[in-house]
Amino acid sequence: MLAETICSALSAAGLGIAAITAYRRKFLAAVRITAYALVPAGLVMTGAVEWLARTAFSPVAWAGFGVLGLSWLLFVTTRAVERRRSGTGRTDRGERAGREERRVRKGRQEGRAAVAPAASAPSPGAGDRGTAKPADDFSDIEAILKKHGI
Repeated sequence: MLAETICSALSAAGLGIAAITAYRRKFLAAVRITAYALVPAGLVMTGAVEWLARTAFSPVAWAGFGVLGLSWLLFVTTRAVERRRSGTGRTDRGERAGREERRVRKGRQEGRAAVAPAASAPSPGAGDRGTAKPADDFSDIEAILKKHGI
């Protein structure tokens, strides 16, 4: 009941400040202040303030928050210990070996890609290239130049 009264008073004060701001012809600021002033009234009307007040003064709720905090702390601690552990267990060694193998394979694939990304295997008729006429090599280029009027 007290929380609802305080929120209503905050809204009324905010609307009064918005009215004074509008009187000074600062309408954009007045509308913004009005928007902020209506938030506490809206929270009271939805029942969020009552729920929050009940939760804030409930020892069981605070104990629940404590349990949640302890749970989070345990998760974080075990995660940190897991990362720092030397990994002497069999599963850790096997897992690390698998990761190392994937890393090496990925490095090899990247190495091939860096050397020649668009290279293809040589064609079987690659030895015939020396017998081709020089005019045949430039026929495509000549066609392109003629197309553009050069």
